[in-house]
Amino acid sequence: MRKYVIMGVQGSGKGTQATLLADTFDLVHVSVGDIFRWHVQNHTKLGAQVRRIMASGDLVDDDLVESVVRNRLDEHDWNYGFVVDGFPRNARQAEFFLESFDIDGVVVLEMPDEEVERRVLSRRLCSQCGLDYNLIAHRPEVADRCDVCAGKLVSRPDDHPEALRQRLAEYHTSTAPVIEIFQRKEYVVSIDATKPKQDVFNDICHRLDLPLGR
Repeated sequence: MRKYVIMGVQGSGKGTQATLLADTFDLVHVSVGDIFRWHVQNHTKLGAQVRRIMASGDLVDDDLVESVVRNRLDEHDWNYGFVVDGFPRNARQAEFFLESFDIDGVVVLEMPDEEVERRVLSRRLCSQCGLDYNLIAHRPEVADRCDVCAGKLVSRPDDHPEALRQRLAEYHTSTAPVIEIFQRKEYVVSIDATKPKQDVFNDICHRLDLPLGR
């Protein structure tokens, strides 16, 4: 059984690399961001709360994030392990996580703030089916329209410069203590996330001593 955490600032490719790990090694991908976005798109009570927080550029509070992660992992559908992205974001969340699970490896995706801003502000989301686009790497065939359902493409509520700057500042402030906690107890690897996604994936596999990427 393999249990991994992927950390990195928004836009660094956490979701992409977590999905590749999950698909390749039959792991369950637990994305805190995807769980919250599902609630937003389905207009749940939790979704309304998260929408207000995201629009202001703030981060969801620890208690709410921890309950979402615990509830998801308590489903125990991860026979061969899991890979978590978007959690933990601060020292308290890291301590909570380590109290509950033995982690095999922590991957930290490194990316300069300038590249993060370029990527994040190019992201679009289909307002109907939720499909992700990026105007740099994944443009729709028809401008501002989803290739699948023709829904209008919109920016995520928190993808605007002011909110991004706030998230970057918060990330840099809170991440260093998290990495220090993991380094005391777990195997932490830093990966250059500016490379093409397959190269990043190969580097992750190599550093974690997985079959691919050697």
